[in-house]
Amino acid sequence: MESKVLITGATGVTGENAIARLLELKIPVRALVHKLDERSAQLTALGVEVVEGDLTDFNSVSAALKGISAAYFVYTIQAPGIIEATAYFIQAALEEKVSHVVNMSQITARRESPSHGAQNHWLAERLLDHSGLSVTHLRPTLFAEWLAYFAREIKGNNRLLSPFGNASYASIAGEDTGRVIATILANPDDYAGKTFELSGAEEMTQQQVADLLTEILGRKITYIPMEIDAYGQMLAQFSDPYFVQHIAGIAQDFRDGLSGGINDNVEKITGQKPLTMEAYIKKNIDLFR
Repeated sequence: MESKVLITGATGVTGENAIARLLELKIPVRALVHKLDERSAQLTALGVEVVEGDLTDFNSVSAALKGISAAYFVYTIQAPGIIEATAYFIQAALEEKVSHVVNMSQITARRESPSHGAQNHWLAERLLDHSGLSVTHLRPTLFAEWLAYFAREIKGNNRLLSPFGNASYASIAGEDTGRVIATILANPDDYAGKTFELSGAEEMTQQQVADLLTEILGRKITYIPMEIDAYGQMLAQFSDPYFVQHIAGIAQDFRDGLSGGINDNVEKITGQKPLTMEAYIKKNIDLFR
């Protein structure tokens, strides 16, 4: 039987980019999506097998992993449930004899994290490590796509809001992360048992990002540094309390310098340098102007 890989979060920024690269490599893909919609229809049109399910439902996870040789596991940071979902995924993967799992974690994942979300990612890593499955953990910095989440504010009010103060970090684009995921799924034996921190091309402060937006867009974009509590109150209007607490925790971590540093893991794994923030903005210019 031909090997097939499973991509969870298939319509998200890492999943969709991993799928694109896997299709280029002629590797059959099954995509697990939360609901069937226009985005999943686009995957079907590309020749991807699409299944509807939820990582918090053991039966649908088990069904999605049937006949799968390797899988990408990612759970949203915006809601609780990663520990239970990880346990479901582990048991289903063991039952279906999945040979390798690529796990999406994050740069701030550690036992002592003030963020419950980041701490839970660390715990999920440990569950996978103790499971007996062959696993690769990915710990990216914040995605460049975070900028897109605030596109309406940038477009409408010419402001970039952030709780990260003067912290400097190297944002990584989902495009680059997706290529890393696909490369590992295509050659899992080369990466088994390893953890990779993934950074973008350059460290930048949010002030520098605002200056870059100003230069590219040809209009003044003002950086508005917000206190962590005030930013959390703003987020609470439209986000789960779990996510608000997570952002408060990592904002403090970033202010304390835990976000800094650059590595060449993206280039080592994929053979291609990661996008710069300038390149990311220009590729997605319509979001901001």
